[in-house]
Amino acid sequence: MNYVVDTAFEPRFELLSSLHTMICRKSHKKIDISSKWVKDTLNQLTPEFATLLGEAEIDSDWKTTYLLNYVCPGELSPEGFLAWLEAQSPGDLYEQIAAYSQQFPKDMGEFRSRTLKLLSGWNEQYFRRLDPTVLSALREEVEQRKKEQPSMKADQFVDRTTNGLAFRPKEGLERLVLIPQYHFQPMNVIYHFGQVTLCHYSARIYLGDDKNFPPQEYRMIRALGEQSRLKILRYLSQGPRTFTEIVRHLKLSKGITHDHVSKLRSGGFIRAHFEGETVAEYSLRPEMLSEMHGKLMDFILTK
Repeated sequence: MNYVVDTAFEPRFELLSSLHTMICRKSHKKIDISSKWVKDTLNQLTPEFATLLGEAEIDSDWKTTYLLNYVCPGELSPEGFLAWLEAQSPGDLYEQIAAYSQQFPKDMGEFRSRTLKLLSGWNEQYFRRLDPTVLSALREEVEQRKKEQPSMKADQFVDRTTNGLAFRPKEGLERLVLIPQYHFQPMNVIYHFGQVTLCHYSARIYLGDDKNFPPQEYRMIRALGEQSRLKILRYLSQGPRTFTEIVRHLKLSKGITHDHVSKLRSGGFIRAHFEGETVAEYSLRPEMLSEMHGKLMDFILTK
C-alpha cells in the first residue's frame, strides 16, 4: 500500500452526510434510522425547502460538494464551512477543485448559490437541532480508530474500520481518508479525486435501547438467511471473484445477485475491493462468522 490512511471527523462532514441521506431517495428503505426519519424530518421543514430538497440529485455537482467540504481550511464548523464557501469567488472554487479534479460544475456561480441554499437551509432547519449524542459518538469512533491504527497493518485497519472495504493502490493516489457517518448507515459514500479518496463509512453506531439487538448485528443474522447468499459465501471461499463471475455462478439476474451481494456486504461477510470508486471484485471475510456467533451468544446469555 503506497498511500497514507487517515481517519477524520468534523461536524460539517455529518452535515453533508445527513443531507445526502435525505436526497438519496432510493436508499430511504435501506437506512438504519428508517424511512420514518425521512417522513418526520420532512414534516419539520418549510414547504419551500422540502420542495428544494425534492429537486436535488446525487450527481457530479454533489460529488464536488463533498470535495469542497473536505478541502476547506481548518477545523471549520458547519457554519464556518458555509461562511467559507460563500466567501469563495467562482475563480477561487475553480482553483480549489483543480488541485484534485478536472471535473467542474457547468456554472460555478450557480453551483455555489444552489449549494449554499441547500446546506444553509438544511443546517438551519435540521442539523442544528441534531441530538449532540450523534456527534459525540462519531468523535469517539474516530478517537478509538486512531488508537487502534498503530497496532494494525494498514489494509487490516481499513478493512476493520469500514467493515469490509479495501482500496487498491491507484496511480496518483496519496491519501485515503476514512470519515465515519451515522445517518447513511449501513451504506458508504466513496469518492475518488486523483490524489485523495474520501470514504464516508458506516460507523455502525447504535443509539437505541441496549436491550435490543443492534441493527448492524441483526443485519448479520438476516444476511445469512437465504440459500443464494450462502452459495456466494461458499463460492468466495475459493478466492476473490468479480461480480460477473458471481452472477454466472448463481445463474440469477444481475439485479437479484446485486441485492444478495449488497446484503452480504452490509452484514460484513464479504470484502469489496475498490479501484477508485469502482468495485473490482469481492472476497470472503471468514472471521465474521465467528464474530457473529460471539455477538449472538453475548446477547442471548447476558441477563
